[in-house]
Amino acid sequence: MSEATDFRNAMSLLTTAVNVVTTEGTAGMHGFTASAVCSVTDTPPTLLVCMNQTSRSHAHFVENKVLSVNVLSAQHEQISNAFASRLCSEERFKQGAWTQLTTGAPILEEALVSFDCEIEQIQTVGTHSVFMCRVVAIKHSEQEGGQEESLVYFNRAYHQVGQVEIV
Repeated sequence: MSEATDFRNAMSLLTTAVNVVTTEGTAGMHGFTASAVCSVTDTPPTLLVCMNQTSRSHAHFVENKVLSVNVLSAQHEQISNAFASRLCSEERFKQGAWTQLTTGAPILEEALVSFDCEIEQIQTVGTHSVFMCRVVAIKHSEQEGGQEESLVYFNRAYHQVGQVEIV
């Protein structure tokens, strides 16, 4: 087994939130499904987003210099699959209802939470670009009653995490 395969197998056991990362600007509207997203700091609010440089939309994110991270709920498995597929951007964005906040990057209206960001730095690490993203706006889910669960990825399969409150 190669070192890369061993690493990927080990990483499959790290539970991660499922996100759709989107951009819009002079390079057009694009998006992809990502699990490599995490908080860097809250002062200033900053996220780290990793993207494979061979992705067909990589150059568009670099050119647009903005992105949004849309954290998916358990009901969004189909949207995750669409943004991970070979569908064109236009077909991907037919899934779900989209709006905008500050940067113009598409925000999924029913996401658990969406972070609207400006890409401040890009660092190359191996096959990926690491985007350091300054959060300029946040939109929380409008679902009431705490009935949402998060869509997570573990052991190469989707799962649901969260507690449904009975009121």
